[in-house]
Amino acid sequence: MAGAGPAAMDGSEGKGGVRAALGGLTTRGRSFLAAGIAAAVCAYALGQGDLLRVGLLLAVLPLVCATVLYRTRYRVAGTRRLSPSRVPAGSEARVRLRMDNVSRLPTGLLMLQDRVPYVLGPRPRFVLDRVEAGGRREVSYRVRSDLRGRYPLGPLQLRLSDPFGMCELTRSFSAYDTLVVVPRTEPLPPVRLAGETSGRGEGRQRSLALAGEDDVIPRGYRYGDDLRRVHWRSTARYGELMVRREEQPQRARCTVLLDTRRVAYRGTGPDSAFEWAVSGAASTLVHMLERGFSVQLLTDVGGAAPGGGATHDSAEAAGLMMDTLAVVEHSDGGGLSRAYDGLRGGDEGLLIAFLGDLDEAQAAVAARMRQRSSGAVAFFLDATAWVNGASPATREASERRLRPLRESGWTVVPVEPGAELPVLWQQAGRHGTPAGSGTAGFSGGWS
Repeated sequence: MAGAGPAAMDGSEGKGGVRAALGGLTTRGRSFLAAGIAAAVCAYALGQGDLLRVGLLLAVLPLVCATVLYRTRYRVAGTRRLSPSRVPAGSEARVRLRMDNVSRLPTGLLMLQDRVPYVLGPRPRFVLDRVEAGGRREVSYRVRSDLRGRYPLGPLQLRLSDPFGMCELTRSFSAYDTLVVVPRTEPLPPVRLAGETSGRGEGRQRSLALAGEDDVIPRGYRYGDDLRRVHWRSTARYGELMVRREEQPQRARCTVLLDTRRVAYRGTGPDSAFEWAVSGAASTLVHMLERGFSVQLLTDVGGAAPGGGATHDSAEAAGLMMDTLAVVEHSDGGGLSRAYDGLRGGDEGLLIAFLGDLDEAQAAVAARMRQRSSGAVAFFLDATAWVNGASPATREASERRLRPLRESGWTVVPVEPGAELPVLWQQAGRHGTPAGSGTAGFSGGWS
């Protein structure tokens, strides 16, 4: 919920009250003023007293309306509630606006307008009838975007008009909200990929806990330790209570690599290859987190998520990674070397990559990444195939570029326009190469 704060509409706001009031004249008010002045001039030239009175009436009416409206002391507070504040692309969010009249006077006709980017739809406008002293009014509208990103909502504008429509005064609140549109995610089938170990259970690495819980060697008893963990042999040896060592299981790791190089993709829009890759990376990290993995989000420029690419274990960190994917854009870099450096080395668990076009040099870099993971799966998006369609010549050229990846042990899944990630995910699990076998991974996908 965002508080827009009180907006006071009285004569104390701003400097140059007459100038501000005249600046609020509508087209009707300016027309009346111009007609009155013209009638007064003609009456003076022609010596017509009745016409002069008519001209003065026409000229004075908008001035009186502007003065009364400007000096009317209205105090109105507005609040905005956005629910939810994070939505997938293509989904709707509801915005609720509430106006409270905190003054002792009833208001006149109020017109509300909330500023929203055009990608979220037309700007919402509402007309509120007279609001009694201490009363409130609530209105709502929906916003929707097919494009991911961060979009500001607000500030809220309140416009007050006189009964004759001669003058309108606008006041803006200062508060605004931010709607985060994250990539679409798809539920993935629970298949076992090549080189994958379960997120929780047998076959995982084990680590020793930090001080205060479970240490490498028996240590002295600390307040709060479970007495069932007392190591009696060490206690007798050292003459004081000692706590035995225990091991804790470590969560299996998974690195999701997103290739954002501008040269690797063509086309724009929700149906482009790059947007498919972003959505696929989002679906993958959500799926692996649900399975108990510790997930790292990595791009060709290095760590993409807060923390410099460190592993994230909590739902809050998963939200941060989704927020990162909501605003990720093309990079101007031309290589994957920084992504290769982002892998710590050794057995980093499962590596799942969404790659655009690769030349021979970048294919060689990607092939070396396989040595730093227990298993590697690549979803390859050929830019030419996405723009012009997959022809036999295009497929043959892609096969040549992907040969180093397969020879190094990658499971390669080509992605054609319109392909569904759950289907490709099943193919990766069904045709994946066991880690360490040294044979080529799955090369199907071209029809």
